[in-house]
Amino acid sequence: MICIETKVKLPFLWGRQAFQKTNWAQINLIVGPNGSGKTLLASELAEQFSAAGHPVEFLRSDRTEQEGHLTKLKEDSEIRRKVEMVLSNMFGKSIRFEERADDSVVPLVADTARNVEYGLRDGECHGLKEILTLLVSLYSSTSGCLILDEPELHLHPQFQLFFMNEIRKVAASDSRRIFFLITHSPFFIDLRFPEDLIGVVVCHSNRAPTHIESLSDEDEAMFCRFLPRFNTYHKQFFFSDNQIFVEGYTDQQLFSNLLGCIENPQDSAGTGIIDVGGKDELGVFFKVCSLLGTDGRIITDLDSLFCGKLRDVVCADSRPARWLEKQHEKQLPFYRSAFTKKEVQQDITLERLIQKLEALLAAVGKSVCETDGSFSAEIRLFVGKVKELHEKHENAGALDTFKTVVLQGVTRLDWKLADILPVPVAATLPLIKNLANLIFAAAEAARVYILPGGCIEHYYKRNKIDYMPVSAKDRLFHTELEYIITAPLRELRTEYPELIHILRRACMKFPV
Repeated sequence: MICIETKVKLPFLWGRQAFQKTNWAQINLIVGPNGSGKTLLASELAEQFSAAGHPVEFLRSDRTEQEGHLTKLKEDSEIRRKVEMVLSNMFGKSIRFEERADDSVVPLVADTARNVEYGLRDGECHGLKEILTLLVSLYSSTSGCLILDEPELHLHPQFQLFFMNEIRKVAASDSRRIFFLITHSPFFIDLRFPEDLIGVVVCHSNRAPTHIESLSDEDEAMFCRFLPRFNTYHKQFFFSDNQIFVEGYTDQQLFSNLLGCIENPQDSAGTGIIDVGGKDELGVFFKVCSLLGTDGRIITDLDSLFCGKLRDVVCADSRPARWLEKQHEKQLPFYRSAFTKKEVQQDITLERLIQKLEALLAAVGKSVCETDGSFSAEIRLFVGKVKELHEKHENAGALDTFKTVVLQGVTRLDWKLADILPVPVAATLPLIKNLANLIFAAAEAARVYILPGGCIEHYYKRNKIDYMPVSAKDRLFHTELEYIITAPLRELRTEYPELIHILRRACMKFPV
């Protein structure tokens, strides 16, 4: 960790906000969308690092320094030999640097298979020229701080990964060296250890950059488990505040194809849908976005309310707490009907709301399991599902799927369900519905959007799915996707209004 106090003000970009950071990693990444001030921030940091005794070399994106780097090859034969060797191995061609009578250095490429030699500038791609400049800059720099603006220019992903590894080698060999990469490429987001997140600075449109100053022991432990699963596809969210995370590929495909159904194109401009591969991973991405100050959004299944990392981190987030505090006076009559007098005197948190909902659902589920008689087909379907889960699991009342099914039944059947329940339990059904809606709204304050119907399959139109859990998901998904990608927008808007509404809400850019 490198401690250098920095403070940057760019009023025309960030208004009265200022960027302040003290703890720096040896390799730092400045990321964010176009026009967010990344290069301007780096220029200000260059001055402050230089003033703090760390000389800075800044390789800008226009690469006007390329000629100077070729001169360095003439002056230092060791660097020239190293660059020749690395480039020759990379491209499978013999590359050498020839000194001319006018004191210039000309890179030449020898193609031994064809027995020809030609100038690098005339006969090779931009990528080879770019990696040449980057390598010379990396190997020749004696400065304390090297800033590289858009090192990915013209580089194949393979070469981007190679160059990032070279930076790591140089950094490991000299702890005094500091690196800044201003990048739009996920291949340079090379996070191997939790402390690497300290080096990430995220720039935003119309507000000051954000970062992580330090990590708690709990966060470090969580990221140690998470980073090995953090792939290049996931890293898109570093470059935009308009990313929506979903649990799996089926959600990703359906929501991506429904983006075009949002009436106002500005609402969804630049939005990407990223599937993270699991419910707990949603919680980790939520935590990363919260720590980095990015406006990450999550669309998740109903059962996320009742277990998992996502529930934990959302309940610990300050935004639902602030929202509930503002709602307290308005919701006080409802709280008095749902909680005891003693409970109302305590803070009503999101966690307590969910716990109350769980208790009420457990009571409804228990009563449903005790019912017996002749019911309508839709009541019989629900009762059968609840009893099936109760018989299959020893402690079904604590099961997230059990609570989800009961909540689905309360929402779908409404007053019809009251006819089969004891009067005191039936009286709690309106409380359950109000509690659920209040919880959904509080979670939305943290940009977490819960599918009230259950999971994505419960919104399918080609097949009717009633309750969780859902079987044969893959077959159902492909049938639904085939319809969605061929149906006209007007028809999709009619068929999927609930999903499109949730998606539009998630796409909207709320103030942070």
